[in-house]
Amino acid sequence: MSIRRAKQEDTQAIGSLLAQMEHPTAESLVAEKLTLLIGHPDHELIVYELDGQVVAFMSIHFVPQIAYAGDFAMVSYFAVDDQLRSRGIGKEMEERCVQLAKERDCNRIELHSSIRRTAAHRFYERQGYVEFPKYFSKKLF
Repeated sequence: MSIRRAKQEDTQAIGSLLAQMEHPTAESLVAEKLTLLIGHPDHELIVYELDGQVVAFMSIHFVPQIAYAGDFAMVSYFAVDDQLRSRGIGKEMEERCVQLAKERDCNRIELHSSIRRTAAHRFYERQGYVEFPKYFSKKLF
């Protein structure tokens, strides 16, 4: 078991994990986005490998702040294979996210979690996250 940076060869596994999160995404789009994100200086895409298989991934963006010295980290996607949840994989991934955020001098980590994902909410609360009640989104297409 290990956590490592994602590679283009992880396309299919990441696509499967997205589908488990109710984000069925064409493999070609996942491949295109991996190409963009793997080389982006303000992004980390990490995976958890178990017995040679990718069983979790996390997409982390680092966002500069104009009002504070440090950046903040935004987790945009985080999935653990639904057959392997509650085994510590998510905790290890979140700890790596904290480590990466600290290395980038971030002062916080933010994420969005669907209201339906109550088990995920409990996980985040155990990791020390606090819910902020207002979140606004405007769809552009």
